[in-house]
Amino acid sequence: MFDVLTLETIIAFIAASVVLSFVPGPDNIFVMTQSALKGWRVGFYTTLGLCTGLIGHTFLVAVGVSVIFQTSAIAFNGLKIMGACYLVYLGWLSLKNKELVIGESKEKRTNKSYYITGIVMNLTNPKVALFFLVFLPQFVDVNRGSVSIQIALFGILFILSALCVFTSIAYLGSSLERFLKKSKSVGNNINKLAAFVYFALAINLFFVS
Repeated sequence: MFDVLTLETIIAFIAASVVLSFVPGPDNIFVMTQSALKGWRVGFYTTLGLCTGLIGHTFLVAVGVSVIFQTSAIAFNGLKIMGACYLVYLGWLSLKNKELVIGESKEKRTNKSYYITGIVMNLTNPKVALFFLVFLPQFVDVNRGSVSIQIALFGILFILSALCVFTSIAYLGSSLERFLKKSKSVGNNINKLAAFVYFALAINLFFVS
């Protein structure tokens, strides 16, 4: 790796990645909420899903496909609408499910569903694609070999940084679970609270320009 990236560049990139991962946004807010409502495990699987989605964005930037979303309004808006509709669907499921409780179900099937949710949320967010398209190339040095390889390495470093940050956020969020379990008012309206988060994220994504 040091043949392609210098140690100084790696340190600077990781520092920037950690700071940006901590900046409040739809992804880390979603992880925090999921962990608070359903426990650390759900937040962690959601984090794994979101980071897996970043692999797709890294690949797209490396091959230049993300440029399409920067230049094509149809492609950008199409992906944005798909993502917003998916979040609205998840919100509708939360309202429909009257048996959802805090800290519910730690089964593998449930964990897998949150993992998939994280992947879909990330891949259908054109803002992430554009962020990677703008952020990763800033650290590329054309004099140090293949640009695609450098972008792929930066993508891996960002994913590992985000994984560490989001996992810590999931752990912090899960500390609220015990309090929420004791709160009858929150417990009785847990579905509405979860749906509100989904709808808010959908609105935020829909108005991304």
